Amino acid sequence: MEMRGIRADVQTYLWLLDGCYNSGSLLSAQKLHGKILKSGFDLENVLCDRIFGIYMGCGDLDGAVKVFDEMWDRSVSSGNKITNGFVVNKLSGRVLGLFLRMTAENVILDEMAFAGVLRACGGGNVVFQYVHQIHARLTYHGFGASTRVCNPLIDLYSKNGFIDSAKKIFDRLCLKDSKGHEIECIFLFCQIQTSGTAPTPYIFSSVLSACTKIELFEVGKQLHGLVFKVGFSSETYVCNALVTLYSRSGNFISAEQIFSTMQNRDEVSYNSLISGLAQRGSSDRSLELFKKMQLDCLKPDCVTVASLLSACASVGSLYMGRQLHSYKIKGGMSSDIILEGSLLDLYVKCSDIDTASEFFLTNETENVVLWNVMLVAYGQLNNLSDSFEVFRQMQIKGMIPNQFTYPSILRTCTALGALDLGKQIRSQVIKTGFQLNVYVCSVLIDMYAKHGKLDTALGILIKLTEEDVVSWTAMIAGYVQHDMFAEALKLFEEMQNRGIQSDNIGFSSAISASAGIQALNQGRQIHAQSCVCGYSDDLSIGDALASLYAKCGRIEEGYLAFKKIDDKDNISWNALISGTAGKMKKATVEFDLFTFISAVSAAANIANTNRGKQIHAMIIKTGYDSEIEVSNVLVTLYAKCGIIDDAKREFHAMAEKNEVSWNAMITGYSQHGFGIEALDFFQEMKKLGVMPNHVTFVGVLSACSHSGMVNEGLGYFDSMRKEHGLVPKPEHYECVVDLLGSAGFLSHARKFIEDMPIKPDALVWRTLLSACVVHKNMEIGEFAACHLLELEPQDSATYVLLSNIYAVTGKWDSRDRTRQRMKNMGVKKEPGPNIGFVQDRYALLNDVEQGHKDPTVYIHSEKLAITFGLLSLSNSIPIRVIKNLRVCNDCHNWIKYVSKISNRAIVVRDAYHFHHFENTINNIIY
Repeated sequence: MEMRGIRADVQTYLWLLDGCYNSGSLLSAQKLHGKILKSGFDLENVLCDRIFGIYMGCGDLDGAVKVFDEMWDRSVSSGNKITNGFVVNKLSGRVLGLFLRMTAENVILDEMAFAGVLRACGGGNVVFQYVHQIHARLTYHGFGASTRVCNPLIDLYSKNGFIDSAKKIFDRLCLKDSKGHEIECIFLFCQIQTSGTAPTPYIFSSVLSACTKIELFEVGKQLHGLVFKVGFSSETYVCNALVTLYSRSGNFISAEQIFSTMQNRDEVSYNSLISGLAQRGSSDRSLELFKKMQLDCLKPDCVTVASLLSACASVGSLYMGRQLHSYKIKGGMSSDIILEGSLLDLYVKCSDIDTASEFFLTNETENVVLWNVMLVAYGQLNNLSDSFEVFRQMQIKGMIPNQFTYPSILRTCTALGALDLGKQIRSQVIKTGFQLNVYVCSVLIDMYAKHGKLDTALGILIKLTEEDVVSWTAMIAGYVQHDMFAEALKLFEEMQNRGIQSDNIGFSSAISASAGIQALNQGRQIHAQSCVCGYSDDLSIGDALASLYAKCGRIEEGYLAFKKIDDKDNISWNALISGTAGKMKKATVEFDLFTFISAVSAAANIANTNRGKQIHAMIIKTGYDSEIEVSNVLVTLYAKCGIIDDAKREFHAMAEKNEVSWNAMITGYSQHGFGIEALDFFQEMKKLGVMPNHVTFVGVLSACSHSGMVNEGLGYFDSMRKEHGLVPKPEHYECVVDLLGSAGFLSHARKFIEDMPIKPDALVWRTLLSACVVHKNMEIGEFAACHLLELEPQDSATYVLLSNIYAVTGKWDSRDRTRQRMKNMGVKKEPGPNIGFVQDRYALLNDVEQGHKDPTVYIHSEKLAITFGLLSLSNSIPIRVIKNLRVCNDCHNWIKYVSKISNRAIVVRDAYHFHHFENTINNIIY
């Protein structure tokens, strides 16, 4: 280039200098520097900056200083680099001289440069006047409250005996650290301690607050000991900080102890404890303190009431929330956005949408937060039209949507499959500048992924500038949902490489993807990572893990993972049996006794007849059908699936029987309403010398109850203790109450409960209340309901049963009052889902969104399940339906007529027993 007479420009020299920097060649850089100067090229600042960086990186500080002097416009980064270079090389004297020179020349320095200078001053014998000068200079530049520079400054002042100066800096930092620099605040407190300075009560209060914010509760407890030691345990604001610390950590015993010993409690004292209790859902105690606060002549403020409202919302206590709302109105509290938002949130979470709408429409505090709450409310109801109307009115009234507005309306679009409307809202998102907002994008990714638009979803994820776990896991879950398992695992790995910590959804999706391609080792590694991250007890991860092991043929490991799941649901059971049955079909894995027992038990628990029969066939093929343990679970399987004849056939085919075998048949006949047959089995059991146990008598007493054999049932109950030495348990007492109540002996049932040697539980009282509904006994029904509400005030079944008593006895005013009380208490009746099994169609077992299920099950949904069976099954196949609630009289009669008209056998299993309908005669009499 030079030989051809072409003169290099700035860009050319920059490229050459970059080459020197990358190779670490100081000599080449020096030669190039000389060539630039000799060529008469004016050193532009960008070239000086690059040469300066090379000299600093190669350790040539003298060369760097010369270049620094040549700069006509010294940058902040240049000042930082040269200062830190001298500090690293322990040239503290040169640092100070350079600092004084840069100060005189008005070179701009930032907090990093000042921190470097101060660290250099701490490393040698520096005349202290320079420290004061540095302090004044950094204060002038606005760094007087920066923890980066104040940290070494406090250290310098403390070591040189200027304790007052150190304390003043610390006090200012405590004020600033309350906004986010809690760790530095605690560290500075430790420095004050080591310097021998006595902290003030205010300092203790600030440091305790810092510990609370970042949940360093153990450190806070240690500080409490120091507070007591130095005599500040009676200071009000120190005690307030301690109450907050212990409340947030869940140690309410210590919080209450400190609170009770305080000599001068103020509003902050009460708010600290009430807020902590409210966050933990202790609404009753919060309300007590609320009343006590008023007795102490202290006026609750907006913070107090807002905390209490949050507690009410978290536990669904609408009645208490209404009282607080009344207090707010009567007390003339000013409109506070946090308080107004808490009120609206209360009504929304307690499902009182009518009151929420009225409060929202009449509220004068127009704030985007309130609009967002209403969007969430209608979204929870899957009410797209009202959600969109709120969204539209919000903009008409000049409310500007924020980062929480768009996710609310987009989630509703996702739940209801309104992709076109979601696309329109995305267009508005782009126009308003939220297209890169992490909250908005995570919901957009979820929407497109669930609708199969994976390329669009991935495009949004790629454009995100901020790393967010929700966005990544939404994309991973989308891949898994559409069976793109390899892509899901690749994205999960990319997420980890970027340092994004996965949540439970990400881990469960990744394990599910591993199961999809049977990558056992990879799934195990992901599970290990989830345990390290604290998700060892997560239900969704447990379900995915059980499915992984089952699909990979590790049935024993799958069952062990399954056993660790605390709250097993249909997804858990189905994951285990589906994987097991799938492997059995391939017949490439040798199964043992434990495997078959686990698989059959899983099928029995969700009454999956088809899977159970498949596993039974494999058991016969492998020769395990002669094992007594396997035969016992097969009897239970067929009994729970409503095929009592097959259960009986399996029982009689057993070469050997034990008490478990007999109990399975007695319980099965009892649940199916065949009381006589159940008692015949019991008598036969005793003749053969098999000793009955507690489980046996539950089946026997239930059989007597279902068949109306009162005297026989009471006799069997007495024989438990007298003949067999068995102490009755609560479930046996419940059976006797059901026995007496079903037969109409309600007074005897009440006396039986009152004479019980153990305290009656809720199930006993609910059994009596249910019998009162059937026999229209309002007096005893009210008596039972009163006791039941004391035990379970938020249980919807009690209110429903009580209102039904009033309805059947014609007390409509009382019924309406009960319904209104139920509404005021924020109690709502949960829907009762059904499962109807049709071969090769298991959609009803899928883990779908709650919004998809609610519209289907809010009616008497056994009718839907039976209708589905009528349309899907041939006439020769009985229709079997599982319901988790009791079948009502209307549905019972409806099913009877359907069975007669269609000439179909129908079996309905509810929470209590089986209902058999065939030839218009059924064996369960209401």
